[in-house]
Parts: sequence; structure tokens; C-alpha cells
Amino acid sequence: MPSDTAITALSGLLSDEGERITRLWAKRLRAETYEVEVPGRDLRAPLHHLLDELARLLRDRGEDAVRLWPEVVRSHGAYRYDQNFEPEDLTREFKSLEEVLLYVYARRNGGFIDADVAELVSELVWEADASAQASYARVLKTEEVRFREAAVMESVLNHVEVGILLAETDGMVSFASPPVSRLMGVPMRAVVGARAASSLAPVLTQVNARHPTGEPFRVQDMPFLRALREKGPVRGVMMVVERPGGTDATLEMSATPVWEEDHVLAGVIQTFSDRTEAAVKTKALENAHGEVRRLQGQLLRRTRQQALGQLASGAAHALNNFLNVLRLRITLLQREYKPEHVEALDKTVRQIGELVARLQEFGVQRTEERLANVPVDQTVREALELARGELEQREHPVHTELDLGFPWGVKADAGFFRELIVNLLLSARDRMEGGGTLRVRTRPEGEGWLTLTLEDGGSPYAVEELARLFDPLRRDPGAPQFSLFLAVARTQVQRWGGELTVENRRDGPGASFVVRLPRFSDTAVSDSAANEPVRMAPGGVPHLTRPARRVLVVDDDLDNARMMAEVLGEEGYDVQVAHSPELALRIWEKHPFDAALLDAVMPEMTGWELARELRQRTPQALLAIVTGMDVRGQNRASLALVDAVFRKPIDVGALDEFLAQTRGEEAPAEGLDAPDSR
Repeated sequence: MPSDTAITALSGLLSDEGERITRLWAKRLRAETYEVEVPGRDLRAPLHHLLDELARLLRDRGEDAVRLWPEVVRSHGAYRYDQNFEPEDLTREFKSLEEVLLYVYARRNGGFIDADVAELVSELVWEADASAQASYARVLKTEEVRFREAAVMESVLNHVEVGILLAETDGMVSFASPPVSRLMGVPMRAVVGARAASSLAPVLTQVNARHPTGEPFRVQDMPFLRALREKGPVRGVMMVVERPGGTDATLEMSATPVWEEDHVLAGVIQTFSDRTEAAVKTKALENAHGEVRRLQGQLLRRTRQQALGQLASGAAHALNNFLNVLRLRITLLQREYKPEHVEALDKTVRQIGELVARLQEFGVQRTEERLANVPVDQTVREALELARGELEQREHPVHTELDLGFPWGVKADAGFFRELIVNLLLSARDRMEGGGTLRVRTRPEGEGWLTLTLEDGGSPYAVEELARLFDPLRRDPGAPQFSLFLAVARTQVQRWGGELTVENRRDGPGASFVVRLPRFSDTAVSDSAANEPVRMAPGGVPHLTRPARRVLVVDDDLDNARMMAEVLGEEGYDVQVAHSPELALRIWEKHPFDAALLDAVMPEMTGWELARELRQRTPQALLAIVTGMDVRGQNRASLALVDAVFRKPIDVGALDEFLAQTRGEEAPAEGLDAPDSR
């Protein structure tokens, strides 16, 4: 690592003697490369730029200049390639720079050269040489394959399914690949060689070109003419044409301007893609979506549970249609790569996202609630009265045994809490086809928690079934309605700061549904959990007094973990990856880290549980949860274990700011953006 004295000395030398160093360097370079014909007369300009950047980096970034200056020099190798330099000439160029710097420094200091300065100069010069050589090699490799690319380009243009049209700045079509003729249903001579207004107008009339809405497609609507007018790209213009034989084809067109190096418009490239199959499927999906919306209006007049069940079935059907399109497109991609398949995949994914958004909108409407102090035991009795007829008036009645011991309240919506209990009772009834006894128990747990347990006498769940019980798109008979109800119920309980779980009974057949909720308190509920990142303040937990440098990334998704590590590595952090909580704990035992970024959902252990283990081992470490879910369902104890929560997709700037923070022995709670920790 260079000393501050050496950095200061070299920075001052470049500031005071920059012009002289540039002049001597250019003179020596010309002597070293006398047989090289250097285009242009100003040899000093690129050298002056390099030295100015080096002086700025030494002045502003100190010891980081050794790492950053090679990035500045990187483009110099490509520049010298264009000037007919050889790799040996590059090496001689930077060797000359080293000699000139040491010569001027010695003249400035009475013939004396400090060893640290000499070492710094040598390191800077050879790092720059390596960077320039790498850039030179990349350009050389590119030139070697350029001829092969040109040789196959014409063959590619003739065989790809995407048509390509080139238009000049005056609107004349100068080139069209054969697929344009096939897609439009007209010979190429009808398109190429004349100005657009005179050549394309009769072509559009001949093929009965029109917009998807039925309006005639005019010449002015062509994307390449719009791109010429607007001086920018035009994407996704749809046109319906009538091919020979009377069949219609739907074409998607996009246009991209081509610019010269001096920012002068050279022309436009327009592409044609066949979207006939996608248009037919889209129309069918739109019709199906309209039918779903009509049915949804009817469903909203039914009970909430029936509506949720029907919505799950409709959503599963729609998603299966989308997934079928994805599978077929992927099959085609596996056989042969075509850009239109990728674009169709992207479009289908967007449609799936829109469907999911509609489901989320339904959830928002479903969860408009008023939180209040709800008496638990009283609400259980009210819910039982509502469900008693459904429970007992059957061929095999289900009797309820109450064991209530929680005379306090919880913070929830009274109507939704009552409905939750009713639905759990009815779900248990459906599992007990032969009748029996359903036990409902309420108990305080710890300081300030309620546990509500419903124990049925149905068949125990298989282990794999327990894992999928909250999946609303299960394909088992009757599963979507029940699983969607459970998923919605769990989300609702989490919004109240609790949790809903299910497990097989240990004292006999059947299963237990357990609702845990915090006891009511007068503390106001905060809705700031939607802000990202969420900053915590664990009470009494000491924190780093210096920025975090060694960071452990824990994520069972390999791609997520590697990309996170690569991004942080580029920011200068020393990053290590663990793909499981078990491996993370082993690594941490060997050498604790300054900070850890933990995925919230992992098979063996959740990120919250891993945070608890790491906090016990290294109280001063910075810990953050990285998740794609809402954290408001976490209780206060879990949230207190971490310093921040980042939502996916993660904001790298906010993450870097978090890791670079320096705080005292204990972070104050005031002013922090805390989540809903009920």
C-alpha cells in the first residue's frame, strides 16, 4: 500500500510539472516508436489526458488511485490499436512514462529519488500497462471475428424469421431482407428502391393493411418514418395484413435510428415479426379475462369464503393457460432460437404479472379493516354461535369443546377476526366427515401473547401436504379453495403482528390450527413498513464503530447469492457466500464478519432464526434481512434482531449506505424508520 507521503509527493509533481512531463513523454515516445505511423499530429493530447486523470485521482482518492487509474487507461489500449501500435509499443510507451516521471522527480529533488515514490510510480505504470494491454487484446480478438461475422450475415438475414428493412434519412427504403417479402405477402421489388410515399402506399392498399382496431394503416404510421421524424426508437407497432389466400397475419414492427459517430442521423433499421399466433392467443385470453371479470362480479355477492374459492379456481385456470403458452414457447426455443419466442415469453410473463396484480387488488379490498381491542373469548363464543348450525345439523354432527382462558383482547378487526374463527371451524368440520369433537382453546403465552388453538379429529396430514397446505394453486381435488383461504387468513394474521400455523396433533389423530397474536396495547400501529429499506434499532445491542468491510451473504438461491456478492465486491467489500444457514454458521465460527445479509426464507432455517444465532455470537455485527415479502407480519422480538430489512429487488445504493454506516455503542430509537412490529 503506497504511503501518504509518496502519494502527496507524486500528486504535487504532476500538478506543478504536468506540462513538462507530457512534453518529455511525447518526445521519448516518438523516439521509441519511430517506425510507427501515428495518425494525426497531436501526440500529446491523449498523454496529457492520462496524466491529468492520474493527478486528479491522487489528489481526490489517495491510495485508491492505484486501483482506479487502470480503469482510466483501459480505453487507451483500443485507441492505440487504431493508431497501428503493436503490443510492444504499448509496453515501451508506459516504460517511457516511468523513466520520465523518475527523471523529473530527481531533477526537482536534487538528484534524490525516495524509495516509496519510486515504488508508487512503478506500481501505477505497470498496472496501467496491464490494463491497456487487456483492452488492446480485446479489440484484436474482435477484429479477428469481424470477417467471419460479415461472411455469415447475409445467410442469417435470409433465414431468420424476423424481417429487416433499412431506410435512408430521406425516407427511401434501400434494403429489405427476404422475410419482409414473406411476411408482407408482396415481392421485394415492391418495397425496395423508391421513396416510402410512392412505394409503400400501394403496397399497404394491396395487402389491406390496418391497425388491430380496424382503422386503415397509413404510410405515415410506419415505424421507420416515425423514428425519422421523432429522432428516437419506436417499439411495438402492430399491423394486420391480408395475405394471398385471404388469411390475416398480425405483424409487430419496431424501428431504431442509426447514428454516425458525430451524432448525425444515418438512417433507420425496422424489424418485422409475425405475431399472428400470439394475437390469436391474446384475444382468447382477453375473452377469458372478460369472462373471469363477469364471474367475479357474481362472486362478490356470495360469502367471502365462496368468493375466494371460486377466484382461486379461476386464477389457477388462467395461470395454467399462461403457463401452457410459456411451455410451448420454451419448447420452440429449445429447438431453435428465435427473437420472437423470447418476446412472446416476455409478454406472457407480463400478463401473468397483471393477473397476480389483480389477485393482490382483491386482497387489498379484502383487508380494509379497522383495528380495535377485540375480546378474544367473547369473539370465539360469537363465532361458535354463527357456525353451530353448520357443525351440528348434519348426519354426523361435530360437537365443540371450549377451553377458554384469555379474558383480554388483541389488536384486530372484530368482524374479520370473527370470520377467521368461523372459517377455521367450518374447515375443521369438512375434515371430520364422520363427526366427532372439535376442541377450541385460548391461552396466554409468555408476556403479552395469545394462543388460539383448534384441534380437529380428521386424518393427519402427510409431511409433504403440510408443506403445501398454504399454496393456493394446489391441484388436489378441493385444495385450491381451502389453501387460498389459509393463505389469505395467514396473511391477515400476519398484518395483525401474529402468525397462523398448522401441525398434526401429538395426542391423537387430527390436526391443530394455531393462531398467535400479540395482546392489545395502546401503542400506535405504524404503517411505515412499506418504506424501503426498513431500519431497525435493536435495544441495547452494540454496533460497529467503523464501516463494515467483511460481509457474509446467505441465500439458498445460488444466482441471487452470487450476484449480490459480485455487486458488493465491485463496491470494494470483502464478500463470502453461504448457500445454507448451516454453512453460514460454520463460516462465522471460524472468522466472524462485520455484516451479514440474510435471505428471509430458507429451507432449514429462516433468516430471522439465523439472525438470532449470529446476534448471540457477534452482538456488534450489522445484520440485515433481504426479502421479497412484507415484514409487517414479524413480531417485535424478531425485528429487534436485525438492523435493516431490504425488499427485493434490492436498492444497491441503499445497501451500500447501510454497510458504510458508523454508529456508536448503542443506536437511538428516535428518528429510525421502524416497521409495523405488532
